[in-house]
Amino acid sequence: QVQLTESGGGLVQTGGSLRLSCVISRNIRGYDVIAWYRQSHGKHELVEKITKGGNINYADSAKGRSTISRDVVKNTVFLQMNDMKPEDTALYLCYAVRTVNVEGATRDYWGQGTQVTVSS
Repeated sequence: QVQLTESGGGLVQTGGSLRLSCVISRNIRGYDVIAWYRQSHGKHELVEKITKGGNINYADSAKGRSTISRDVVKNTVFLQMNDMKPEDTALYLCYAVRTVNVEGATRDYWGQGTQVTVSS
C-alpha cells in the first residue's frame, strides 16, 4: 500500500514562506510524475510538478514564488513557497502517478493534505 504523507502546513503571514514535505512510502524514482495540488473553495489546481526525468512545470499563480524539489534518498518531495498571499490559502495535496505495466496502465495516489493558511 503506497502512502503519501504531507507535512509543513500552518499559519503564515502575507509575504512569509513555508516548506511543505511529502514523504512517499516507496522509492520516488519509480514515479512518472510527483506533484503538489491545492484545493480551496471548490477549486482544485496544480501548483507544481516534477517528472521522473526532472522536468518541472508550475501554475502561473505560483510562478516565481514556488519551487519543487526532491530528495531521492529520503523519498521526499518538497514545495518551497515564498512571498505567500492570502489567495494561497488552501489544502495542499501531494500526488504521484506511476506506470504499472508494459501496456502503459497507470496508478495514481493522493495524500491527505496539509492545510496552509495565509493571513492578511
